[in-house]
Amino acid sequence: MTPEEVEPLADRIGNHMVRLQRMRDRTMAHAKTTDGIDPAVYACLFRLIQDGPMRSSALADAMYSDPSTVSRQVTQLVERGLVERQPDPTDGRASVLAATDSGRAVAARVRARRNEKLGQVLADWPIDDLVEFARLMDRFVDDYERMRPIFGADQPSAPR
Repeated sequence: MTPEEVEPLADRIGNHMVRLQRMRDRTMAHAKTTDGIDPAVYACLFRLIQDGPMRSSALADAMYSDPSTVSRQVTQLVERGLVERQPDPTDGRASVLAATDSGRAVAARVRARRNEKLGQVLADWPIDDLVEFARLMDRFVDDYERMRPIFGADQPSAPR
């Protein structure tokens, strides 16, 4: 495809991404959890479960977040016994963060609630559409992640 053919589709997709992110932000801002944890913190827990124990700096990198934000988020998880600090097996002076059994159980409940809600959104979709959408989302997110480092390189400066 030529850039001229891609541009209107990229614009349409970009507008949908902005709309979805706004809805998600508003939903998360009003989300109530029974355990008193900011819903955004669960992303750290899910990453630790998915990738296994890691240092806080590696978690910040994996979350595309700054270390101070991740530190505050991890503190909530540690205080509630969902994550624990363990000695780093490669460097005894450092520690790694690891999900606890309790953290895994909470994550399973959060995931089940999320999947139930998404299931309601997707209930009327034909299975072939769901399979194709999941395949395309996988591809899109992988490509977006691959290209992410260069996105800021050519951005115009903010007006002064």
